[in-house]
Amino acid sequence: MEQLTQFAPFLLMFVVIYFFMIRPQQKRAKNEKEFESSLKVGDKIVTKSGLHGKVAELADTTVVIETMAGKLKMERSAISMEMSAAVAKK
Repeated sequence: MEQLTQFAPFLLMFVVIYFFMIRPQQKRAKNEKEFESSLKVGDKIVTKSGLHGKVAELADTTVVIETMAGKLKMERSAISMEMSAAVAKK
């Protein structure tokens, strides 16, 4: 019984860290994967570096976006879900 009371604070800390840090990060990663897989040609997007464009072509892990300066090939993971959603609302 005494051992249990010694480890209870550590167990409680782990549970709190899991629910406030690890779980939300896993949920965000899952949402980003769903967003990347739901991209389609013609979608207006914003990359994490701030480039605005429209999806011109899609491949398994890459995307070609059309910008004012021309076409750029990027990784799908470089597209920001939050910023793209804000652009889509406008």
